[in-house]
Amino acid sequence: MTTVPGQAPHVPQAHRHPHDPDPVRSTKARAVFALGLIGALTGFFVGGVVPSAIALTLARQARREAYASGGYLTGADWLRRGERLARIGLLLTAVAVVAAVVVGVVRHADASFGHDFAPNFD
Repeated sequence: MTTVPGQAPHVPQAHRHPHDPDPVRSTKARAVFALGLIGALTGFFVGGVVPSAIALTLARQARREAYASGGYLTGADWLRRGERLARIGLLLTAVAVVAAVVVGVVRHADASFGHDFAPNFD
């Protein structure tokens, strides 16, 4: 591969107003991802409900703020991943609760009712 001698062509950049803020990553996006990860990891142990619910609430707020900022708040990919993990955590919690209810019903069905008398009693 060879390059053409001389200077590289100048690509004009779009002019920004001096008072425009620099694009920054939303801090709520990181919090949503962290809470979603915690919710997914602890979801099967029913402890993932709280961080998953908080992550979904923060994600809604972060999306509103990002829309209102006009593109100066970034981090939509972190929000998407965090929301996905939070939903997985809620799903795992639901699976654990349903499994516990099924096991409880089966154990309750096997339990005998009343007193267990000897065979020679009427």
